[in-house]
Amino acid sequence: MSAGIGLGQLLLALDTTVASLVEAPRGLDLTVASAALIDSDDVRLGLASGADSADVFFLVGVSDDEAQRWIDTGPVGRAPVAVFAKNPTDVLVARAAAAGTAVVAVEPQARWERIYRLVDHVLAHHGDRADPQHDSGTDLFGLAQSLADRVHGMVSIEDAQSHVLAYSASNDEADELRRLSILGRAGPPEHLKWIGQWGIFDALRAGGDVVRVAERPELGLRPRLAVGVHQPSVDARRTPAFAGTIWVQQGSRPLADDAEEVMRGAAVLAARIMARLTARPSTHALRAQQLLGLVDGGPVDVDAISRELGIVSDGNAALIAFHSPSPHDRLADVLALSANAFRADAQVGSRGSRVYVLLPDTTKRSSLQSWIRGTISALHSELGLRLRAVVAAPLPGLAGLPGVRAEVDRVLDSAERHPDSFTSVTSLTEAHTTVLLDEIMTMVGANPRLVDPRVRELQAHDPALTQTLRVYLDGFGDVAAAAERLHVHPNTVRYRIRRIETLLATSLADPDARLLLSLGLRVVDQS
Repeated sequence: MSAGIGLGQLLLALDTTVASLVEAPRGLDLTVASAALIDSDDVRLGLASGADSADVFFLVGVSDDEAQRWIDTGPVGRAPVAVFAKNPTDVLVARAAAAGTAVVAVEPQARWERIYRLVDHVLAHHGDRADPQHDSGTDLFGLAQSLADRVHGMVSIEDAQSHVLAYSASNDEADELRRLSILGRAGPPEHLKWIGQWGIFDALRAGGDVVRVAERPELGLRPRLAVGVHQPSVDARRTPAFAGTIWVQQGSRPLADDAEEVMRGAAVLAARIMARLTARPSTHALRAQQLLGLVDGGPVDVDAISRELGIVSDGNAALIAFHSPSPHDRLADVLALSANAFRADAQVGSRGSRVYVLLPDTTKRSSLQSWIRGTISALHSELGLRLRAVVAAPLPGLAGLPGVRAEVDRVLDSAERHPDSFTSVTSLTEAHTTVLLDEIMTMVGANPRLVDPRVRELQAHDPALTQTLRVYLDGFGDVAAAAERLHVHPNTVRYRIRRIETLLATSLADPDARLLLSLGLRVVDQS
């Protein structure tokens, strides 16, 4: 889980364009690791998140009286780190401060969903600079600020739909287009129309050249440089995909002489970061993967993660692992759609070609089996996928999930080696013997010294005798049953067994010899 970020660091990342501090009774060093939105209806109906469920709250359309009532009902000693509000009144500031909660004023024109996304991004990626796995060495906010410092301008980074993803610090020279873009509002129509008429967006999508946008004083539009961000295709013959734009607004200070060259380098770094963020699981998905033991990082706090995901950590749970021999890029998403239609609290994680569905607090085994078989049938008929499922249920809570997930993986591993030995839906209990025997056979087969050489010699000398030995051992030495399976007279079986004992120089009455020969025969059959 994220260790969080100081309130002061969070406000610096958001910039005064978005939010400004009004009061901080406990200072700016308190840790912020989570955020939540509450509105007037949440408070009125008693549905608002408790003060212990997040560190900062966004008060969306909440009146002073409602805010005071909500703050007063919070747990003693666990006041929120901060509340964000538009035009906070002196009454709200005083009441929050008395409870030990900081108050942050949000720009009235800002869109709440935009503020929430920005805060969530900062909380999720503020530690990326120190993460050695990320070769870019920074996150998008860090890249924007580094570029701004280097070229002496104000930077914003947008996605392909012109939504601002990150930006550098602003000053009083930020024009209206920059300010509104950061706040999540559309730029003035006359600005956008003018930019579109000049084909600037077309030029940015077409290639990696830096585009100059001249100043338009009558529109309040300052000079700009822009460069497109393009994701290289895995197929060298295909055109790189347009992923977004880096804008640099010039203030009163001229931009650096090599600003265009530096911006082209920034576009390369931005493409790397965007690709990494796209591939990186969401916070929710990461928590589910942590529960399942799919990510490294040692022991996890199951109760804390369960509360964050909104699921119960005790009660009988079920884990279903799906695998498709035919690769499908969106298998996890497709199964998530089905799982969450079946149960709103279903959690989905994946690794490679395997997808794991966790169903907390599951009591009806029959409905579970019906959903699994229905899902397999639907995906076969709609997408042509042949799925195999392994079910582990009931599980006594979520604490041992990583171990259970490893066990269902063993079943799927065995099923991949011997698909005919398993049905399309197998329970962990049903597969136990088959899996153990297969793993033993695999380990023995990997070391030729562990296979009795007499078995291979018998196979080479007389396949009929080898088949008789196999049927005889599988039938626990029942001569009549072996004769029936082989379609021969019982005396023929007795004769063959005596010959086998002579050739192998052993007695089949010896249980150790029977075990050794049986293992050897199974390994030879597999190979």
